[in-house]
Amino acid sequence: MNQSLITFDEQSKIFHLCNNEISYIIKVEEGGVLAHIYFGKKVGTYHDHKNYPRRDRGFSGNVPGQNERAYSKDTLPQEYSSHGSMDYRVPASMIRRENGANLTDLRYNSYEIISGKPPLEGLPSAYVLEEKEADTLVITLKDRFEDIYLDLSYTIYRDRNVIARSANIRNLTNGSLRLEKIASMQLDLTNSGRYQDVLSLPGAHVKERQVNREKIATGIKRFESRRGTSSHHMNSFIALLDAQANEFHGEVIGIHLVYSGNHCFEVECDQINQLRLVAGINDYNFSWGLQPKEHFQTPEVLLVYSDSGLNQMSQTFHHLLRERVARGKHQFAERPILVNNWEATYFDFTNQKIEAIVDEAADLGIEMFVLDDGWFGHRDQDNSSLGDWFEFAGKLEKGLKGVADYVHQKGLKFGLWFEPEMISIDSTLYHEHPDYLMQVPGREPSSSRDQHLLDMGRKEVRENIQQQMETILDVTEIDYIKWDMNRSLSDVYSTALASEQQGETAHRYMLGVYELMENLTQKYPDILWEGCSGGGGRFDAGLLYYMPQSWASDNTDAMERLKIQYGTSIAYPISAITAHVSAVPNHQTGRITSLQTRGDVAMSGVLGYELDLTMLSEEEKNEIAEQIKKYQELRPLIQYGNFVRLQSPFEGNITSWLFVSDDQSEALLFICRLLANAQPVFNEVRLKGLAEEFFYEDQTTGEVYSGTELMNIGIYYPDFYGDFQTKMIHFKKQGDK
Repeated sequence: MNQSLITFDEQSKIFHLCNNEISYIIKVEEGGVLAHIYFGKKVGTYHDHKNYPRRDRGFSGNVPGQNERAYSKDTLPQEYSSHGSMDYRVPASMIRRENGANLTDLRYNSYEIISGKPPLEGLPSAYVLEEKEADTLVITLKDRFEDIYLDLSYTIYRDRNVIARSANIRNLTNGSLRLEKIASMQLDLTNSGRYQDVLSLPGAHVKERQVNREKIATGIKRFESRRGTSSHHMNSFIALLDAQANEFHGEVIGIHLVYSGNHCFEVECDQINQLRLVAGINDYNFSWGLQPKEHFQTPEVLLVYSDSGLNQMSQTFHHLLRERVARGKHQFAERPILVNNWEATYFDFTNQKIEAIVDEAADLGIEMFVLDDGWFGHRDQDNSSLGDWFEFAGKLEKGLKGVADYVHQKGLKFGLWFEPEMISIDSTLYHEHPDYLMQVPGREPSSSRDQHLLDMGRKEVRENIQQQMETILDVTEIDYIKWDMNRSLSDVYSTALASEQQGETAHRYMLGVYELMENLTQKYPDILWEGCSGGGGRFDAGLLYYMPQSWASDNTDAMERLKIQYGTSIAYPISAITAHVSAVPNHQTGRITSLQTRGDVAMSGVLGYELDLTMLSEEEKNEIAEQIKKYQELRPLIQYGNFVRLQSPFEGNITSWLFVSDDQSEALLFICRLLANAQPVFNEVRLKGLAEEFFYEDQTTGEVYSGTELMNIGIYYPDFYGDFQTKMIHFKKQGDK
């Protein structure tokens, strides 16, 4: 029988969550205030010595009910705070009563230890396959005067440096409550010198997940999305780092929100240089009515601790997201190499054009053809037909089934594009159900790309879209679906909700999308589902629960992709990152890079092609065929090996990263030099994560190196000539085939 990962000392009132690598320690302080003691490297035994010092600080009021001037919520490190009770820092919750009051004073009530990890109702979350993998602590807090209960959930995995946290609030009063803020978690750190920096992944459309590291200063810093999605502009991940931490050294805490809607991370450095982190659903334009006997479940936050820098943190997230967040048949399957027709044809395609591309794809060894936008309704341009998920009569003379059958006859898989959350004014769906559109009554709704939003919080809307999609999926053999979402939310209003409920609209939208995704992915488990939102506008851990891969960015320029893919890898596994080779000059930047460079960068993710194969020269076709063969050989290593960042594209003229197999017998090194100069520096790189005792053979040159040579001495970059040069070097343990 496995020993419990969670202990509670009745005398000291200490909860200790501990595995072989990490500890998380909580204490019930005087008056039932739940205090944070520690999160970090494993502590074998804790003797209750780190009791928070008592000091009477001016303008920091006392804990209500405790007649002690030196004991204040205004400085005490807490596990979960509420507005009021003289804690003036950023609160984790704000709850308003029917009389308008919003003071809540949460105190310890009870606890429960559960084997395994219960799922979250209606929300994606990490999971376990067997109960013995993890234990879960649920601590219940209660308001001092009213029957408002808050269940704080903490799951610790047995073999992962991970704590999963969430909160569930229950209204057992006789009146209604209004949640104006309800975060998933709070982390109070008293030693501000330990974590002085914060790393985030900001960006923009075609410039997603750039790496930004900054000093934490006194005051409040918010990392947030108000766009209704996790967004291109600020990913739902941050990390706290000690000042000296880098890719391989130092302490790091990674914080990942498993949610695809509006999010917020608040980092506050208080008046005595303590840190408070609050993470969860953004309180911007949010409120939620809670009637008697109702409850509200927050999304989950995944906390990862690393004492060996960012790479160790990333690899922990990579394994967790790939192995215990992603699900289904394709979770560990080798992902197919596809070609998408979009940049080859846009809306202008026929059976003949499609078949010509498919013929070339089959000859090159490509494994899947994807038909993109323009096959439905009467859509020949992007201002109509969204919401009309039936075939465009007459556009494809052999019909959609004819395309699918032809693709399958050529030995390829067939994929199809949908944008299920959108509606066009020029559509049959809008003509029949104008109320399905998300809009404020009496006002013209805001348009983006001539498209509008369906109110996905409404069951009848979801059922209509699901039925339409199922009609297509039931008569056409489809192997892959690209689920797109090409705008941010606006006019956030639901005609199905009362005026006092309008603050629920954005979260209900997200819950509705999750329900639709769950229904479809479970009914069609053989389909590989890929997420997309104008590229990477909804690239998050929540979506990964339903779709094991996502289109990382509409930007396919190889040099721009270096930063996008490098930044994405900080928080997400390579198996989730799709990357395509496109034509040059590049569609987004006008840059010209070699086919080798474009291929090497795209092969560092889930490889695909986004160009007109019929326009290629014989030389280009031969090179692509070789790329495909090479990728098929390396695919298990790239998609499911351990990914190591070596040299950052954000810090200079060179970039390198590495894939290493679990048994360390195989490694693939990617290196890139951006710009040439007439008197070049000879760049070099040292590998990481190899076995010191192994000897590794370069599969191209036959040269043999020891693991210690590659890791301690390193190798030189080739003497590249010209800009934008890349190379991939494949090493295998000597003697392995």
